[in-house]
Amino acid sequence: MRATTIAKAAVVVVVASAAIVAGVVLAVPGSVEAPGEPTVRVPDSASVRFTASGDFSSSPEALSVLDAIGAIEPDFHLALGDLSYGTAGEEQQWCTEVTNRVGTGFPFEVVSGNHESNGDNGNIGDFATCLPNQLSGAVGRYGREYYVDVPADDPLVRFVMISPGLTFADGEWSYAAGTAHYDWTAAAVDGAHAADIPWVVVGMHKSCLSLGAYACDPGTELISMLVDKRVDLVLTGHEHLYQRSNQFSTSSACPSVVVDTFLPACVVDTDDAYLKGAGTVFISAGTGGMPFRDVNLADPEAPYFNAFAGLNANPTWGSIEVTVTATQLSSRFARAAGGTFTDAFTLS
Repeated sequence: MRATTIAKAAVVVVVASAAIVAGVVLAVPGSVEAPGEPTVRVPDSASVRFTASGDFSSSPEALSVLDAIGAIEPDFHLALGDLSYGTAGEEQQWCTEVTNRVGTGFPFEVVSGNHESNGDNGNIGDFATCLPNQLSGAVGRYGREYYVDVPADDPLVRFVMISPGLTFADGEWSYAAGTAHYDWTAAAVDGAHAADIPWVVVGMHKSCLSLGAYACDPGTELISMLVDKRVDLVLTGHEHLYQRSNQFSTSSACPSVVVDTFLPACVVDTDDAYLKGAGTVFISAGTGGMPFRDVNLADPEAPYFNAFAGLNANPTWGSIEVTVTATQLSSRFARAAGGTFTDAFTLS
């Protein structure tokens, strides 16, 4: 990785009402949480390597996960919400612990979880200030709803980070069909395809299909839209476990994603070598340090999943490590503490 210091607002952000990217007009509600003068990281143009996980805290396991991220030395990390589990006003203390372990200037890119969206365990605005965006060209509201193309000059992947099902000070953010947030997300995905960016990865805190404790808070309309548009990878936290789905696709036999049931026609591939463009893979990696919960193998959605770990299934803390080239996306679970769980797959 090459690091370039760019003074006076290195990150390009939208503070007006719209931005035009690849010919698509994107309405951008609000502005970036934190401007600042970060160090912009420029990954090698031939590949992008990143890690992702959520649901951290300051537990010994969380510190092990942060140490492991620092040891992997990826281009950046996607923090999938539920960060410190601490107290409002102590955000900087947690951010300092993060940077002490992953390295000063390392892009630890955050999106809100429910524990910091409404101030229960800190405020996302303060986390976005002490862990600012450090990837060049971010569009939207960092910490809540933004996208960024990596590398900026000749992108291999667009990351679209969103906040469905979260309640902020300005109310709950709905991503139901026809809402501003749904339309913004759809346009960000369409813009990537129009610009011939090889890969699209969507990140958010809450999951939909799951072997865990929660329902589909993001809403099936959003999830079906992401599958319809052949988003390659959807990353979430929230569930305190790891789960990786088979590859999903909509069709006449599976017109939309339906929860609390198993529809075989929605699955197009069930092994560890998926075909790029054939469908979407979902990963929940709420493995950043919080105590695990059980995996519910009696859940009617269980046949949708290929790999999993939880309290009753080899509980292992860590992050996913993803490497992207123009022709392949490869992912593995990078253990940091606990059990011996492993998982790996490719899209190519």
